[in-house]
Amino acid sequence: MRGTKAPQSSMICLISTESRIPERHPLRAVKKLVDAALKDLVPVFEGMYAKIGRPSIPPESLLKATLLMALYSVRSDRMFCEQLDYNILFRWFLDMDMTEDAFHPTTFTKNRERLMDHDAARQFFALVVGQAKAAGLMSSEHFSVDGTLIEAWASLKSFKRKDEPVEEKPPVGDAKNPTIDFHGEKRGNETHASTTDPEARLARKGNGKEAKLSYAQHVLMENRNGLIVDMCITHAHGRAEVEAAYMMLERNDPTRSRRTVAADKGYDTRDFVEGCRRIGVTPHVAMNTGRSGGSAIDGRTSRHDGYLNSQRFRKRIEEVFGWEKTVANFRKTRFRGKQRNEMASLLVGAAYNLLRMAKLLLPIA
Repeated sequence: MRGTKAPQSSMICLISTESRIPERHPLRAVKKLVDAALKDLVPVFEGMYAKIGRPSIPPESLLKATLLMALYSVRSDRMFCEQLDYNILFRWFLDMDMTEDAFHPTTFTKNRERLMDHDAARQFFALVVGQAKAAGLMSSEHFSVDGTLIEAWASLKSFKRKDEPVEEKPPVGDAKNPTIDFHGEKRGNETHASTTDPEARLARKGNGKEAKLSYAQHVLMENRNGLIVDMCITHAHGRAEVEAAYMMLERNDPTRSRRTVAADKGYDTRDFVEGCRRIGVTPHVAMNTGRSGGSAIDGRTSRHDGYLNSQRFRKRIEEVFGWEKTVANFRKTRFRGKQRNEMASLLVGAAYNLLRMAKLLLPIA
């Protein structure tokens, strides 16, 4: 029979966020992992705040909110706070009840500096990686490395000569978006810098591609389940990928057994290959036979089946970049400066690992 709408709803309603989340919701497993990692960070959080004064928003809530923004493609702090007013799932994940007020967007801005000063994002990411290792989800022998460009939060119109005086004449056209003619002007990172984000660098993905103000993001991935072991943000320049890869391999403690690292042709350089071998890492780098002088990889490495396996598994690292640029909205950063972008990158990487781990740890029905 056809139902009808009641003329007046109940004036009193008792409801908990826990009761509204399905038992098999995928975010339950993620929340369990996140809460365990944040529990280990309590001493760090205690040292971030004074013992007296007005209580602040818990830093745990800010980190968990950033993870939600990556997992659910929320494009700004302001939009997240707006959704927090009516999204029961978000309130449950942040351990908020139905009557608690959502925090203001400026809460992120005011507390982000404090989190950066204490390197909370790096420590949280390391704890997530530790959870994956303890669960046996990560390989300790076989890795892949690659890099990508993250577009900076700065316009090409802000890329001006470093020695150019401040113009006092009014801009042509709209004051907020003036008309600027770059024709005939040679611009480079040595002579020019962005007035919006001076740490951003002009870079392009390859020949024939347009140049954009960007940062370089680098990822070290293990080959068993495609989880991120390490990641960092650097200035975008020609040798950024090779230098960052070597740095990440060095700061991750080597095991007793010999490790391998797979990479694309961009890493086929003498210094990278020889540097890997010096620290006990076998470079399974794709052979760039078209370069002058030939490939730095010879038959001693490429004749083994393990080399072919590494070349096949290394392509999974593109899944990391694809996820963060589509789902996590990290194709173009919302932050200015290398330190802020590294913090954002680490939290996006932690969100990716947590999502993968939650699926891998699900019991087989």
